[in-house]
Amino acid sequence: MSEDQLEQLIIQVINGAVCTIPAYLDEIKENKQVLKVENAQEFVYGIVIGMALGMGGAILSAQKETPTEEDQMKIRDIVYKHIPEIRERIFN
Repeated sequence: MSEDQLEQLIIQVINGAVCTIPAYLDEIKENKQVLKVENAQEFVYGIVIGMALGMGGAILSAQKETPTEEDQMKIRDIVYKHIPEIRERIFN
């Protein structure tokens, strides 16, 4: 899989995760006592970043064996490149 293809898949994951933001925020609001979340937007930001990093690794694992450290760094770099967009979509 090329790096461009991987990035496109990660962007799809990010977009899908971002679409769930309103539902996550509602869920956190309804269960604030159980979840003990102080900043719902930061919590959702962590969920979105975690989903993107995790799915990037899962995509590569499905293509070949366990991703190498270099593969994981590529995934991280791709996700980190999109952090400003992710934060804007969550916090604005």
